[in-house]
Amino acid sequence: MQYKKTLAAAVLLAMIPTGYAMAAPQSAVTASASIPAQVPLGSSNCDPYKNFDCLNDYLGTSFWMRLTNYYKLEWGQPAAPADPKAPASRRADWAPAAQTTPPMPFTEWPYGGTTSLGVTRPNSVDSPLMTALGNTAFGDWLTRNNFQLYGWVNGGGNLSTSTTKPGGNAPAAYAYTPNTLEFDQFVLYLDRFPDTVQTDHIDWGMRLSVLYGENYRYTTSYGLASYQLLDENKVNGYDFPMMYGEIYIPWVADGLMLRFGRFISIPDIEAQLAPNNYMYTHSMTYSFDNYTNTGLEGTLAVNKNWTVLLGVTDGTEAFPTHLNQTLNNPYPNVPGTGPGQVGYNPLYPNSTFKTDPGSMPSVSACVRYLSDDGKTAFMPCADAINSGRYGYNNLQWYGFTFYHTFDEHWHVSYEAYDLFENRVPNALNSDVQTIYANGGAPFSSRFIPYNAPDLAICASATQLTCRASTLATVAYLNYSPDPLDNFSFRPEYFWDKNGQRTGVKTRYVNFAFGWQHFFSPQLEVRPEIATYHSLNGDAFNGNSNAGIAPNKSRETILSGDIIFHF
Repeated sequence: MQYKKTLAAAVLLAMIPTGYAMAAPQSAVTASASIPAQVPLGSSNCDPYKNFDCLNDYLGTSFWMRLTNYYKLEWGQPAAPADPKAPASRRADWAPAAQTTPPMPFTEWPYGGTTSLGVTRPNSVDSPLMTALGNTAFGDWLTRNNFQLYGWVNGGGNLSTSTTKPGGNAPAAYAYTPNTLEFDQFVLYLDRFPDTVQTDHIDWGMRLSVLYGENYRYTTSYGLASYQLLDENKVNGYDFPMMYGEIYIPWVADGLMLRFGRFISIPDIEAQLAPNNYMYTHSMTYSFDNYTNTGLEGTLAVNKNWTVLLGVTDGTEAFPTHLNQTLNNPYPNVPGTGPGQVGYNPLYPNSTFKTDPGSMPSVSACVRYLSDDGKTAFMPCADAINSGRYGYNNLQWYGFTFYHTFDEHWHVSYEAYDLFENRVPNALNSDVQTIYANGGAPFSSRFIPYNAPDLAICASATQLTCRASTLATVAYLNYSPDPLDNFSFRPEYFWDKNGQRTGVKTRYVNFAFGWQHFFSPQLEVRPEIATYHSLNGDAFNGNSNAGIAPNKSRETILSGDIIFHF
């Protein structure tokens, strides 16, 4: 009940015209940096959108005055006031920005594993908190050293044709429990962006992120505070989805970025962080593929059109501590036993097994093309590739993303992929069932009581293991009539060939329609309606953690959320 109280408080705050500010794109240089105070009180006799030099007079001196006045200033506006003296936010010969935010969740066509090359300046996030801190010693120190501290609060709710609580909306994601309000995410960032516009010196950057809320269940990396989801199945939890450092070297081709640490996976047209998405809910295509990787990612701008990405990680949702960590096997194979006999364990025959057999050195490789006019981007990618051994989330991702702008109102984002894991134990096999019942596998309930990786539904019960494969495709067709509104249509096809991703071996056909409305760059609401259809049996209104089988083949969810930034 506590998260409902928190959400209610958040909604009340959002109704005040001094709501929280939305983080601007990294390429946007705004007036939110430290500005020396000139007058003791906020002034209503100037308009910083017409005369930027009077911004400081408008804001005033005290922390709370500056915070309040900055929210008021941007209310009803599509962007922060622009500083005419600010340096260029992108290289002169670089393609123009693809979109604007608001109303889109980005300005550059997204590509992961790096701070955007050629279009990023330090201190470029439009943050009311940083503006309010501008007159303090702490805020001045942050700004002078190119650090920014900012974030957002996000809460939502849904009405669904499913009724099982909790979890009955699954495999639909980010509205996990039907007919409820939820505290989705509180996120705090500490950022330092490297200057990728300049080409005369090496620069560095970093990000530390903290997330708390229901959405932690979609970011959890096995081994990093994962007890909350896997041992306790908490409604709300915390995570650190991004913890990385960066080194930018401008003299290699048109710029080389090296990122090391934990970061969002390279492909995808969606992301876990609420402001980075068109809609409140996510496609199944996104919800069941790679989320985060931990390792080293190199991104090279060969020129303004072509970018090459190459990385080495420890897999997907796998924390490095699990690379060599083992557990004692309570049900090892007994020599001389065979199929159907007690003690037979050909899956994990030894006295120990790896905590996560899928945690291993992995390679990612992508190539990105961006047209001269910036209207089209295409990126084929192979993410976290290794032997594909069944693991916590050891997904072998092969696919591509595509973006195209038709005109100032219409654009499309599209993604398709094939992902799989090898040697996934067969849920239909009686020996596999016995092995799991006796704790003879690292993902049995003895070791992971909740939310363990699913088994595969193979072609025959005689198979011990099989490859579990998924084909998926999703598009977002977007229409923006004005700078504060966007409408998205999301058709999707998701084929879980072996039921390993969703727990049901079926094809899904899904459709969603959403509206994103900004009251200002700080405050956004996203109502939507989505319908999901399983073509090969019931897949909705169940809860695997509670042993409740799904009993619906269709599901409709009316939902919405609110995001406000600080």
